[in-house]
Amino acid sequence: MSARTDRSPLKPRSAYRVFRPIVTRWSDNDVYGHVNNVVYYGWFDTAVNAHLIEAGLLDIEHGTVIGLVVETGCQYAAALAFPQTVEAGIRVARLGNSSVRYEVGIFAEGEQEPAAEGFFVHVYVDRETRRPVNVPDDWRAALSALAE
Repeated sequence: MSARTDRSPLKPRSAYRVFRPIVTRWSDNDVYGHVNNVVYYGWFDTAVNAHLIEAGLLDIEHGTVIGLVVETGCQYAAALAFPQTVEAGIRVARLGNSSVRYEVGIFAEGEQEPAAEGFFVHVYVDRETRRPVNVPDDWRAALSALAE
């Protein structure tokens, strides 16, 4: 079985609108001496949700709108390891009626090319009914600023 060679190139630092530093932890490394693949998905969630909270959009305790992940993926290009600081770049690739596709580039601190690039799609729903709702207007304005 051969490796896939049809992958599209990963986006450089300039493609992302905001960045969040993340310090690796001892437990992030796996037995091979690099950050385990599942850790990247936690970084994606952390970067996007922290940005939404800091922007005053997401209220994780009392907000009426919450995002549910319905799709996710990641491409890896270079190894990262503890101890290292990484920077998660965030952008919005698609802003739909009730969904948002976030893309997150994971960069070694100060590097221009990503070590990994991932995405996830949030469908925004009513907290109680779990039925899709339109992305609120204030969210739409703030997320548009992160759009490509």
